[in-house]
Amino acid sequence: MQEFILRPASRADVNAIAAVMRESVEQFGPAAYTEHQVASALTFICRPDEQLIDDGTYFVAIIDAEIAGCGGWSRRQKVYSGSAASNGEDALLDPATDAARIRAMFVRPRWARRGIGRAILQHSESRAAAEGFRRLQLVAMRSAGTLYESCGYRAVREAPITLEDGVVLECTLMEK
Repeated sequence: MQEFILRPASRADVNAIAAVMRESVEQFGPAAYTEHQVASALTFICRPDEQLIDDGTYFVAIIDAEIAGCGGWSRRQKVYSGSAASNGEDALLDPATDAARIRAMFVRPRWARRGIGRAILQHSESRAAAEGFRRLQLVAMRSAGTLYESCGYRAVREAPITLEDGVVLECTLMEK
């Protein structure tokens, strides 16, 4: 297996992170979503959340100077990547009562199933725990739920996301 380096993302990585997101949705999305849903996700979800980068809670896996995967966690209200904004999404969560958010996990298809997503997820979980969070929560796209289940997350309820163009992506709220 190819070795990778995990490091915090920087603003200089934004374009490369967006490319990873797009490749992942283009390749894995059609197995779970319609062509129209995939096109909408490419437009509205495949945008790095720079707040995560600025917070130091977003990470990239590097193989041969290329970003092979990305993902992180958040101490803020917002639950998924993309351009949609809502009131209070930048508000800080309380580690004593709230679940940290696992956010924007994507792997380039050619590097899939090599432990990159799992490593980013576990690193994010340990960083959130170091800040006092005892619970984790995420909104999983249909194409990614098996990774989370294998890492101990359980489905809580359906959590569809309505994108800016009105397209609905069926997703699942999961917790650990």
